[in-house]
Amino acid sequence: MRRQSEILLLLPLLPIFLIGMFPMLLIGLLGFFGLIIFGVLLVSVGLSSGLEAHGDFNEEVIVHGYAKASERATQVSNLHVATRFAALLEVAGAVLIAAGGVGFFYLA
Repeated sequence: MRRQSEILLLLPLLPIFLIGMFPMLLIGLLGFFGLIIFGVLLVSVGLSSGLEAHGDFNEEVIVHGYAKASERATQVSNLHVATRFAALLEVAGAVLIAAGGVGFFYLA
C-alpha cells in the first residue's frame, strides 16, 4: 500500500491559518496595543453588522409593506439572530479592549 502525504491533511487548515494570521501578527508586533486595536475592530464590525440588519429589516418593511404573519415572523427572527451576533461581537471586542488596557497599564 502506498502512503499518502501529510500535506493533504494540512490543506483544509490553510484558510484558518490565513484568517488567524492577521490578529496574531497584530498582537505579536504591537503587544497589548494590538489587542486594543483588534478589540476596536471587532466592536466596529459588531456595530456595522447590527446596523445592516436593522437596515435590511426596515427596507423589507418599507418596500414590501405589511406582510403576512409568517413572513413577519421570519423577518423578525432574522433580525434577532443578526442583532444577537452583533452584540456578541461587541462584547468580545469590549473584552479584548479591557484585556489590552489591563495588560498595557499593569503588565507593561
